[in-house]
Amino acid sequence: MEASLLLLAGIGLFLAGVLKGVTGLGYSSCALPFLVGSVGLKPAMVLILLPAMATNITVTVTAGHFAETAKRFSRLYVAILPGIAVGLLLLAWLPQSVAVRSLGVVILAYSTLSLVRPDFVLSRKSERRLQVPAGFANGVIAGLTGSQVMPLFPFMMALELDSNRLMQAINLAVTLTSAILAIGLFSTGVMTPELALGSVIAVAPAIGGANLGARLRSHVSVSRLKTIVLMTLFGSGVLMLLR
Repeated sequence: MEASLLLLAGIGLFLAGVLKGVTGLGYSSCALPFLVGSVGLKPAMVLILLPAMATNITVTVTAGHFAETAKRFSRLYVAILPGIAVGLLLLAWLPQSVAVRSLGVVILAYSTLSLVRPDFVLSRKSERRLQVPAGFANGVIAGLTGSQVMPLFPFMMALELDSNRLMQAINLAVTLTSAILAIGLFSTGVMTPELALGSVIAVAPAIGGANLGARLRSHVSVSRLKTIVLMTLFGSGVLMLLR
């Protein structure tokens, strides 16, 4: 890979970390648009795995309510596993252009929902019924595109959880998905030793960016920056659809 592409990928990983630190938006969804254009979708899916886990695991450890959250959403988390397997099969079978456009659709949906934030609430009964389909669908999309936020994000937002429980529920799902996705990408041959090493190296700019973003949070308008980022993600999703 050319040095210029490696530099572009490194900058993308760092900026995604900054955005994660400032706004709390999903690391993978912020990083993938930077990386897909420079290294391609499959390498990008490998490169973001460890950075995504690293930027989320601290929240998982510190947000509290771990046992409660794991028990409440156990069916969703278990359903993610076969979904990832199906998504990886689709990734191997479908043309790469289809997978990239699918990622574009996911990013468009994520950014639109985050900007509009529809006032939609699920009852506990609906929550229990939808856990398995939501988890399975999230796994399929993660296996196909590397993005781990749809339909997880709107599902969790509709449950009216307090901030700590919301962060814990989402970050547990992302951490689990990243770990299982790593195993799947390795078993299918997408994760080569070189890309695995690249993912390890990518943790440094991701964590550095996240730490910088956390320090900047009190000095910038988070709501305004979040809007700019989401609009940028929306634009990147449109570009992926047009590729």
